[in-house]
Amino acid sequence: MNKRILVVEDDLAIANLLKMTLATQHYEFDIAYNGNGALQKALTMKPDVIILDLGLPDMDGVELITKIRSWTQTPIIVVSARGEEQDKINALDAGADDYVTKPFSVEELLARIRVALRRMMYEHQLENEPSIFENGHLQINYLANTVFVNGKEVHLTPIEYKLLVILSKHVGKVLTHNFILKEIWHNVLQSDVPSLRVFMATLRKKIENDPTNPTLIQTHVRVGYRMLRCYDEE
Repeated sequence: MNKRILVVEDDLAIANLLKMTLATQHYEFDIAYNGNGALQKALTMKPDVIILDLGLPDMDGVELITKIRSWTQTPIIVVSARGEEQDKINALDAGADDYVTKPFSVEELLARIRVALRRMMYEHQLENEPSIFENGHLQINYLANTVFVNGKEVHLTPIEYKLLVILSKHVGKVLTHNFILKEIWHNVLQSDVPSLRVFMATLRKKIENDPTNPTLIQTHVRVGYRMLRCYDEE
């Protein structure tokens, strides 16, 4: 069965470009030209991926992301002319999985769609074994609160373990500093970002084979962190 893509875009030229691109890749797709139409189509179509512009005529794209996230974890790839760092952070904090700035490369967007689809497939597979998470040389047993690296158990502090679990639960997704701070300390203070960096550095020393060349936890400068699948395309 072909994967279903919902495009939310009010610019007709870009919407037509995306339609032609998705058709050549044999994806099933539908187009919504505003936020309310996107909500209706997301409910009825049940897409595998949503491609979303932030500048919609009836509501802001970040608001739409929040509404969609209230009932589904379908991957959302933002494609927007808003290139400011804060716009990206706001969209990612609201629940977007990826962010592409216009003008964009069609091939890059298709690659990001493939990554999003693979992430969903892996998460569905893991649902059959929800107590165990495996990623390359890393294994987490959520029930036993244990972590193994290359088959050997490693000791993590409570905060290090919480950080690792949050990253693993959102594998493949960029988590902003604000999101992580709220999850760990239940507040968002920019003064805590340096402390977060310290904890992340000590965590890397314990789980990465080479902390100077990490393969599990990727830093997104001034934005946040992402746990990579070792077979993800970058």
